[in-house]
Amino acid sequence: MTDKEEMLEYVKRDAEDNDYYVCPDEELLDDLLDGLVKNAERYGYPSCPCREASGVKTYDSDIICPCEYRDADVEEFGMCYCGLFVSKEVADDPSKMEPIPERRPPEVTEAAMEAKEEGISEEKKVSGAGLMSDEEDVKIWRCTVCGYLAAREDPPPVCPICKAKAERFEEFEDFG
Repeated sequence: MTDKEEMLEYVKRDAEDNDYYVCPDEELLDDLLDGLVKNAERYGYPSCPCREASGVKTYDSDIICPCEYRDADVEEFGMCYCGLFVSKEVADDPSKMEPIPERRPPEVTEAAMEAKEEGISEEKKVSGAGLMSDEEDVKIWRCTVCGYLAAREDPPPVCPICKAKAERFEEFEDFG
C-alpha cells in the first residue's frame, strides 16, 4: 500500500467516524492527498495542504488534519477549509463546493510564521501566550456521556470519543 493509499484510508475512516464524507471531486481529492502526504514527509505530520505550516508542530497543531476548524466549517459551510471533509449535502451535490473564509485566527498564523523565521524548533520551549485575543469567546464544553472536554466557541457537532451529538455537551465551568 502506498503512502497516498494509506492517507486516503485514514481520511475515509475519520470521515466515517465523524459522520462526514470525503471530497466528491476526485481531482481535488487527489491533490489534497498529495499535499497531506508531502506535508507528512516534510514536517512529520499531515498539516492542512491549503495552509502554510511552520514546521513547528506546537504552532501547527491546530492545522494538523483533521484540523481544529473542520467541525465548525462543515457545520456552517458544508465543507472544511480545504474541501477534504464535506457534509452529506455537499457530497450529494458537489456544485455546492466553493471557497469558504479562513477560520484560523491571523495571530496564530503570524506566531507560527515568526517561529519558522526565528528557527524555533520543538526542542525549545514554546509558549502559547498571546496567541488568542481577549475578544475570543472560547468556552469549555463537556460531553455528558463520556466526559470529553473541548475548548472552543461552540460544542463539537460530534464527540470524537463516544460519538454523542452536540446537544449532549454542556458548558463546563468547574475547574476545581
